[in-house]
Amino acid sequence: MTDREKLKQIILELSYERRLVKLASGRESDFYFDGKQTTLHSEGGYLTGKLFYEAIRDVEGVQAVGGITLGADPIATATSIAALLAGQKMHAFIIRKEPKGHGTGQWLEGRKNLPPGTRVIIVEDVVTTGGSSMKAVRRAEEEGLKVLGIVTLVDREEGGRENIEAEGYWLRTIFTKSQLVA
Repeated sequence: MTDREKLKQIILELSYERRLVKLASGRESDFYFDGKQTTLHSEGGYLTGKLFYEAIRDVEGVQAVGGITLGADPIATATSIAALLAGQKMHAFIIRKEPKGHGTGQWLEGRKNLPPGTRVIIVEDVVTTGGSSMKAVRRAEEEGLKVLGIVTLVDREEGGRENIEAEGYWLRTIFTKSQLVA
């Protein structure tokens, strides 16, 4: 079984549910992908990092990966480790949902690894409309980072790719909904 096939199996076992849910986009859906169940699983996290790194290793000049807490946290860390194991430095960072309430009041964790102009890729567990991805892009750019594109574990195929591309960014996916479930 390939790494991709094994990750698909883990996603379907741990992260996919058929039930009525309200999504971050505000939409209701009769299915749900809880990516954290896969990315926080030991083998699922390892495979996620490896496949995310494989998806971006050809992107010239990428220096870091990160996104909005909490979904991006294990993905960014796993991807950073996979890159190091492959001989490439690629730091991880976390974007807070609101600035830190004490100390420096910062939006980004891992800041000392990210000088102005650092070339980054935003990572996500699930993309629906692309709204969360674009919030991450805007915050990263406001913090002086150069966003190259976005990678997601699962694209629900509900307009996210089109919305992200309309903003001038690319989206790479590990899986689309149609690749996971019929």
